[in-house]
Amino acid sequence: MKVTGFISLWTLVSLPCGPLANPAEREDVVKHAIKLHRGKGAVITQRKQWVLESCRKLSGLLRQKNVVLNKLKNAIRAVEKDAGLSDEEKLFQVHTFEIFQKELNESENSVFQAIHGLQRALQGDYKDVVNMKESSRQRLEALREAAIKEEMEYVELLAAEKHQVEALKNMQHQNKSLSMLDEILEDVRKAADRLEEEIEEHAFDDNKSVRGVNFEAVLRVEEDEANSKRNASKREVEDDLGLSMLIDSQNNQYILTKPRDSTIPRADHHFIKDIVTIGMLSLPCGWLCTTIGLPTMFGYIICGVLLGPSGLNSIKSIVQVETLGEFGVFFTLFLVGLEFSPERLRKVWKISLQGPCYMTVLMIAFGLLWGHLLQIRPTQSVFISTCLSLSSTPLVSRFLAGSARGDKEGDIDYSSVLLGMLVMQDVQLGLFIAVMPTLIQAGVSTYSSIFKEILRILILIGQILFSLAAVFLLCLVIKTYLIGPYYRKLHTESKGNKEILILGITAFTFLMLTITELLDVSMELGCFLAGALISSQGHMVTEEIMCCIEPIRDFLAIIFFASIGLHVFPTFVIYELTVLLFLTLSVVIMKFVLAVLVLSLILPKTSQYIKWIVSAGLAQVSEFSFVLGSRARRAGIISREVYLLILSVTTLSLLLAPALWRAAIMKCVPRPERRSST
Repeated sequence: MKVTGFISLWTLVSLPCGPLANPAEREDVVKHAIKLHRGKGAVITQRKQWVLESCRKLSGLLRQKNVVLNKLKNAIRAVEKDAGLSDEEKLFQVHTFEIFQKELNESENSVFQAIHGLQRALQGDYKDVVNMKESSRQRLEALREAAIKEEMEYVELLAAEKHQVEALKNMQHQNKSLSMLDEILEDVRKAADRLEEEIEEHAFDDNKSVRGVNFEAVLRVEEDEANSKRNASKREVEDDLGLSMLIDSQNNQYILTKPRDSTIPRADHHFIKDIVTIGMLSLPCGWLCTTIGLPTMFGYIICGVLLGPSGLNSIKSIVQVETLGEFGVFFTLFLVGLEFSPERLRKVWKISLQGPCYMTVLMIAFGLLWGHLLQIRPTQSVFISTCLSLSSTPLVSRFLAGSARGDKEGDIDYSSVLLGMLVMQDVQLGLFIAVMPTLIQAGVSTYSSIFKEILRILILIGQILFSLAAVFLLCLVIKTYLIGPYYRKLHTESKGNKEILILGITAFTFLMLTITELLDVSMELGCFLAGALISSQGHMVTEEIMCCIEPIRDFLAIIFFASIGLHVFPTFVIYELTVLLFLTLSVVIMKFVLAVLVLSLILPKTSQYIKWIVSAGLAQVSEFSFVLGSRARRAGIISREVYLLILSVTTLSLLLAPALWRAAIMKCVPRPERRSST
């Protein structure tokens, strides 16, 4: 019984709960705990004996703690008055005493916190799940706070250890004369300490009290756990450098973004391995698709499927791979703009503006109709219809690489119309991202506020139109006054050195990207406009820049298409193949028919023949539906099931796109031009 009572007491001591205010309250809690304990044992005498012994031990420990605290205070005063100690030795000893004081106080608090937690648990209703959940949440918060306090104490102990080393070094330096080299190294050491103190941000202490910041329990995982002996020394180095992976309770994985010690260079080896693996596997996958007559981009998507969560699951830095892949989109659209001169844009601007707008309105109308029949919320119907109305610019730009142009005077070539409409869809993408917060609020709003929501949407549309006007006005100024002198300066400085030319063009692209982002327009539009502005300098300039940028674009495009494959789940497609094929064919046919209908109304009679090719190019779903779908799922606009359906339909439509494109080319393009366009 004594052993059981001792174990129970220290079990209580180990439970962290909320702090008690004063000794009087603690005494009340102890009395109440003794009262609760009566009647719960086998023999009254044994129960009384256990209570008396436990309380006697506890009171003795508390008295001993108070005596030790008084001795520590006297010791600190004695150390501070001791003139024979150096500053480093005083700092070390005082720091050590203060840490011990804090440890004693925290240990005392934990005892009464545990009793208070037991009292709260006994008073609760074990049948009330909500009450049990709240108690569990309070214990979890207490555990998190206790863990943070323990971490801080451990850091203080490390600092005290550092002060001890400095004190020992100072004593050794006083006992012996230093050489000139030792004095130089000592000065360097002190300067390095000052540097570390200056660059250290104290991000944890600065942010832990910020509103909205929560303490979370995480797991720290080292690399290659299976072969621990071989990688033991390597993991020790990684532990020092902070290169481990953290996993929270929601299974989100985190890697180091900014180290505490910025003086040591670091590399994310997970990310390096991921890029190397994608690069190596993309080659055979691309060759396979070329052999069977598919575009190489599908080989890169297959590469992402094989390496992603649905395959070997070997990609650890998924977010970083996707981020690098976004640069592939940026450079792809830059080269699209480089081939799409302002003169060609001026020729088809009415069609480019009207076509996507009409198609989006019709898609939303059909979506609301089907949503009403299937009893789907209007907010969800509008979102799904808008996602499906977008088409893939990178995919179509690959189709149009080296495509034929209209050979008759006054003809409008299909590449100009297609690219113009795709660029307008990119503008619509920026508009939709801007409107999405209002769409989220509209999903939970009552009908009494519907007019306010419509007014807010109209205001946002006005802001986007104003931003677009500002962007195009800025482009006009750049084209008239800046782009010519800027390129001539780059061309002069880059003779014999292409690095300056590549860097200058890349910087200009990123500048336009930043401007459109600041004006709440899509970054992709900024990249396209950068290419279009540079193309205004002539055909020779376009050819020179294209030769420099194309290799960069090709490599980054591989990463981009592989990142799409990371979100393709073949098992889900196989399980729901019938439904997905029906939905995909319905979407592709609907987009094709709507595009043909709209183009029949807005194209000149002499160019009606290109409507089939343009409609075939638009009859798939943009990969940006992945981005929009993920945001909508996090915001609660769509469910998990709808999100997976959007991903699967998008993937299948992209796979069907080459077949539909080739069929349209075979039907509408004359044979001499067909070779160059396919």
